[in-house]
Amino acid sequence: MNLIVAADQNWAIGKGGDQLAYIKEDLKRFQALTLGKAVILGRKTLATFPGGKPLKGRVNLILSQNPEFQAEGAQVFPNLEALLAQAPEDAFVVGGASVYQQLLDRCQTAYVTQIYSAFPADSWFPNLDRHPGWELVEEQGPFTDTGGLRFSYRTYRAKY
Repeated sequence: MNLIVAADQNWAIGKGGDQLAYIKEDLKRFQALTLGKAVILGRKTLATFPGGKPLKGRVNLILSQNPEFQAEGAQVFPNLEALLAQAPEDAFVVGGASVYQQLLDRCQTAYVTQIYSAFPADSWFPNLDRHPGWELVEEQGPFTDTGGLRFSYRTYRAKY
C-alpha cells in the first residue's frame, strides 16, 4: 500500500477540513500517481473533492463510521478490517489525518509533497524524517509554483 500527502514544513496537512494549499503541479502529480488505482480516504476528505464526489478513474474506498453515509460511485466501509479486505496492494491512502494514522504502518511507500512554508493548521502528518520506521529514498526539487510557493517531491520507504 502507498500513501500520498502534501505537508508544510511543520508536517501540517490541513485546516478546517481542507488542504493547506493547492499547487497545480502537485495536483497533476497526484492524478498521475493515483489514476487507475484504488484510493482510500475518509468521509471528510471526500467532501473536499470537486463537488464532494469520488475521484474519476479510480476505485474510491471510503472509511466512515456513519452507518447512514453513502457515496454514489464509491464503496463505503464501516471499519478498517472491512476496508482492508477489499483494498488492493497498490492502493493509495489519500487522507485525512485519522485515515493516515490508521494505515501508516501498512504502507510501504510515502509520496510527500513538502511545502517550504508554514500554515495555520489543525491536522498534521507524522514527521517521516524523524520516524524510525521510514527513510527518505528520493527527492526532486525544490520547485516554485505560479503563486510563489516552494516545494519538493519526497519519496520515503518503510524500513519494515
